[in-house]
Amino acid sequence: MDRRQFLQHGLAATAAAGSGLAIDGIAAPAPAPAAASAVLAKPVLQPVDETGLHGHTRVCEFREDGIDWTVYEDLRTPQGAISFVSAAGMLALGKRTEAAFPSDQPPYFGMKLAEVALADADLLADHLLRDGDPSEQEVRDAAPPPASLLDPKDHAGRWPWTTFVGTREALDTMPILPNGRSRTWRPEHAFAELGDVPLIKRRHEGLLGGWMPAVHKVLPTSANRHYDLLVFADVRAQDRFIVQTWHRSVLVEDGRATKTIYTHSYPEFPPRRGSATAEDFYRGLLRFAGYWQQLLRDTVQASLPDPSWNDMARFAFARELVVRPGGTYPKYGAVERDYYGNEYDGFQDTFTSSLYANLEWGRFEQAAAVLDGYFNDFVQADGMPNMRGPEVGQFGLILSLMARYLRYTGDAALLRKHRGKIEATAQILEDLHEQSLKLPANAPGHGLIHGWNESDACLFPDPTLWWKPYYANSALAARGLADIAPVWPRIGGTGAAATAKRWHGRAQQLSVQTERTLRANIRHDLKPPYIGPLPGAKLTFRQSLLQESPSEQGWPHRVYAELLQADVLPEDLANLVIDCVRGHGGTSLGVVANIAPPSPESRDLLGFISYGYAQQLLRLDRIEEYLLFLYAHRYHAHTRGGWTAGEVSGITGGMPLFCMPAQLTIPLLLRWMLVFEDSAGEQLHLARAVPREWLASGQEIAIAGAPTRWGKVGLRLRADAQAQRIDGHVDLPAAAPDGIWLSLRLPTGKRLVRAFVDGVEATPGGRRGDALPIAGRPGTRIELQAFYA
Repeated sequence: MDRRQFLQHGLAATAAAGSGLAIDGIAAPAPAPAAASAVLAKPVLQPVDETGLHGHTRVCEFREDGIDWTVYEDLRTPQGAISFVSAAGMLALGKRTEAAFPSDQPPYFGMKLAEVALADADLLADHLLRDGDPSEQEVRDAAPPPASLLDPKDHAGRWPWTTFVGTREALDTMPILPNGRSRTWRPEHAFAELGDVPLIKRRHEGLLGGWMPAVHKVLPTSANRHYDLLVFADVRAQDRFIVQTWHRSVLVEDGRATKTIYTHSYPEFPPRRGSATAEDFYRGLLRFAGYWQQLLRDTVQASLPDPSWNDMARFAFARELVVRPGGTYPKYGAVERDYYGNEYDGFQDTFTSSLYANLEWGRFEQAAAVLDGYFNDFVQADGMPNMRGPEVGQFGLILSLMARYLRYTGDAALLRKHRGKIEATAQILEDLHEQSLKLPANAPGHGLIHGWNESDACLFPDPTLWWKPYYANSALAARGLADIAPVWPRIGGTGAAATAKRWHGRAQQLSVQTERTLRANIRHDLKPPYIGPLPGAKLTFRQSLLQESPSEQGWPHRVYAELLQADVLPEDLANLVIDCVRGHGGTSLGVVANIAPPSPESRDLLGFISYGYAQQLLRLDRIEEYLLFLYAHRYHAHTRGGWTAGEVSGITGGMPLFCMPAQLTIPLLLRWMLVFEDSAGEQLHLARAVPREWLASGQEIAIAGAPTRWGKVGLRLRADAQAQRIDGHVDLPAAAPDGIWLSLRLPTGKRLVRAFVDGVEATPGGRRGDALPIAGRPGTRIELQAFYA
């Protein structure tokens, strides 16, 4: 169940003494430096393309900052762009929507929901992986999409909100309902038909400009008649909590706008408050576009055959700025009290997912602000978070990310500022490990760190039931100590070398004990072989959750995801854990399931923290499963087009509750698909999980300036199907890893014949024999060419 349901099932939540939002004269969270100029930023313009405007409707003219602008819109299609044209250039904001309702294909490939839900095997995943790379379209249509089968009668007579808008500066957000209604204005004021349930259920959803947080909805009534709705936050508004909004409601018939209503925030109240003008609306939209371009200016750019994937990553970072008051103060969710309340502000997962994703996409300014704010506001002098339920594994992940931050940015000064708290974080793990070493040698958890693996454990009357030696506690602790140790001499001051040596030794000790204990607890009597989330468990997690209430095996999804993310197991055991999770009811559509007592009515996907499972799939070259995870997360953990990510998402068309860590999963998966470094810091993998059909498309696959521990790296690939040739280049980082491997996942049925790296013939290698070794002088560009047949 999601966290709100968990809290409502008779548990009394205990709020930690946290740093609440600023009110009543207390200073608000300070935005990062970019925010001051963002509101004044002018949009990035392209050369005027007069021919591209043929057939577009001239909407209005206005003057802004001394520049004359003319607005055009292509109304011949609901996907037509809105273009701002001036003597200095033009800004074209594209429109792309996705159907927010189920496809005409029977769900679950004709299987009954109960059959899918109750099976130990992931039947949907098995079907989708039957021929190698999964089909993106098949994954999309495998189950009703989130928020596709909504009805007001199921929500106390009201539509639930499905997305929201806001700005970086505002301290709250504005929810938006399926028909474009906000909590201050509803489009039925302009068109009564927009309140009709059947019409709302057949809506299409998208984002203006592909990724900007402007809600775009299309509600067709016939083949040549539809409503087109736009909603976005007013970036010039100065309110602290109130989110002012711009609304445009248009009836389009036969390619013409027959009626248009513009609104700013509220209904009319004559004579004081009238309707907005077209010029007012488009001034606001022009400013909005420049604002968001400025705030995401430093984000690494990727070029993919389907640009919506890159847009999805950019939107995730824009949404994070909307969710975080001032752009940096942490919030787990939005709108809902159980997710936006201050008791979640110090949640470790909010911090680690944000820092990780921002680092991977080169957003160093945001990463620094997030890191500094978290340690200032939420980490106490003893290393404990100012939050109700610390999760042991996340202490280790925090240490690992401190090392990644230093390697990517070189910013030792910020880490030295928080040196005492970082060292105290490591000391927590050392103290817990020392306690475990005092247990009898034959105790199941001897040498393994005991403690809560899941924050919600503390909400039960007796939280000690979950003070246990979950494998992930020790695995992530080992990973964190192993990663922080080599860089600690640059941070730790006097005695840092000795401290680093101690941490390195303890990491090795924890890794060895984790493997030893795990091997001793494998159940070979089950198929596939089974390993529980902690040693000594007699029941499988499904059996335990059904028979024991409460169960010490609660939240096993987190244990498995973090255990795999830590990457401390040898390959045979890592593969065993994945096979165990997938074969015993632990995945749904290839994504880690929100593991609960089996029910014939649901088999939910875990939208957040599950990325660690996917990361291990990539390390083990289980690429087909990685792609299934990627596709399923996009289409079944996000609403269609509007891309609201759910903490826990079902496969029956209901509306999941948004959480920010889930939103940041797709950026991580896309980055690793293109650029991925191994845990040991020795190998760099490029294009390791590019779908075969992307290369077969003949379109460019590229990423530029992706940060790694060795420096920034770039990649470009393009296949020529007629010549059966791949051309491309690799921009090498400033320092040389031990090995760089470029995977060429050829179109199905093709094989690599010859390959040349900077004119020298190369011999493919890797597990599958499809990876080229890339070598050259650091910091240079390497040209490559490959032929297939």
